[in-house]
Parts: sequence; structure tokens; C-alpha cells
Amino acid sequence: MRKIYVIGIGAGDPDHLTLQAAKAIGRTNVFFLIDKGEAKQSLIDLRERIIRAYSHPHKRIVEGRDPDRDRTPADYTGTIADWRHRRSQVFEDLISEHLREDEIGAFLVWGDPSLYDSTIAILDEILERGTTTFEYEVIPGISSVSALAAKHRVGLNRVGQPFQITTGRRLAEGWPEGVDDVVVMLDAQQAFTAYPEAEIHWGAYVSTEDELLASGRVADVAEEIVKTRAEARERHGWIMDTYLLRRRPTTPQT
Repeated sequence: MRKIYVIGIGAGDPDHLTLQAAKAIGRTNVFFLIDKGEAKQSLIDLRERIIRAYSHPHKRIVEGRDPDRDRTPADYTGTIADWRHRRSQVFEDLISEHLREDEIGAFLVWGDPSLYDSTIAILDEILERGTTTFEYEVIPGISSVSALAAKHRVGLNRVGQPFQITTGRRLAEGWPEGVDDVVVMLDAQQAFTAYPEAEIHWGAYVSTEDELLASGRVADVAEEIVKTRAEARERHGWIMDTYLLRRRPTTPQT
């Protein structure tokens, strides 16, 4: 039976690749790369560098085109569901056309496959349709969250306290209940600006050559982050940023 690896490759530094991931890449026959357009060619380039470094000489690389989607939809949940369905059809075509029954294929996932990535859900959808069969294994990677905390030399949680990972869309609706430390991803609207007294540790393109970092009280650094973010997005055509937002504890630490 066909086998597929879903391999986390880290947040951008090739040295983030784990030994488990390197071994899986070395066993892979076919690598599936999803083209997200010219602006994000650097993401393809990094994957190709990793493949060249760790794969065997007879591997094959095939590319599929990522379906377009509305980035500011009125119905966010419905739009994402439709995009994932169309993406699953692209993935299924790649697997059925290019992966032989006795071969191993791989998707190289930025960061960690379990954190704000659709690959696992898409493969499950393909299997549920029942027309293309395979087994798959997930290889964990260093997430942008872990890389961000390491770059700022901070812990994600404080003593005896929980933290939450959420999105900018959710943060814009209000600070999550029961936590004082929030890691925020996918924040196109820069929701942190609503919390001027909080402390922020922000990073974009973390662990890549284009890395940008800033930290401090939101009231003091928000303007700088907003400006830097806009300039970086204009320069690259895209941006990946994450931040830890921390407020004074509302409950005593133990």
C-alpha cells in the first residue's frame, strides 16, 4: 500500500529539521509541493533545499497548484471548508497520479503539522471518500510558537498558569477567559493593539533570513510593529507572524 509522510520541517531554519524528519525524507520516493504563487516562492525554495540535502538521488518532485480562496470572507468557516475540499482534490490527484502502490510520498509542512495546518484534515477527507487508499504517518516539527519563544528567551507559561493559542480573529472578539498569556497566530487585523497595557513578544519570518522581532509594552511598541509588518508584507508579498501577549495575572501564581 502507498504510504505518505506528513513531515514538519520547522519554522524556517533548516537546522530545525529533526533526525526523525531527515530519516523520513531519506526514505521518500515522491515529494508533493504545493505552489502558492510567485510571492511565496521562498517557501518552495526552502523545501527544495531540504529535499536536496536529505533525499536519495532517485526521488521525484511533483507540484500542485494551491486553490485560490477569499482572505476576507463573510462566512469564514464555510469558506475554509470549501477551500479545504478543493485542496483535497488537488492532493488526491497528485497521490493517485504520481505515487505507485509500493512507494512513499511526503508533504513537507512548515512548522508542525498539528498546529494551524490543514494537511492532516485533508488526507483524512481523501481517505473518507474511499477512492484513493494509503496509510500515513505524521512527523512532528518545531512550530513557529516554539521558535518565537526561543528567540525572545521567554517561557510560554508562567508558574502554575495555563496559556492559550488562538487567532487574531478570536482575540479581536475579546481576551480569552481563564488565561493571562495568549499566543496569537493568523492576525491580519493586528488585534493586539486593543490591549495597550499588555506585554508583547512579536516575531515575523521567525528563524529565516528575514526574521523580524520586537517586544515590550504594547503601548510602546505597537506603532513600530504595525509599521514594520506593513513594510515587510509589501516587500515580500506575504507575511507570517506570531506573538505572545501577556497581561498582569488576574489570579495569584502558585
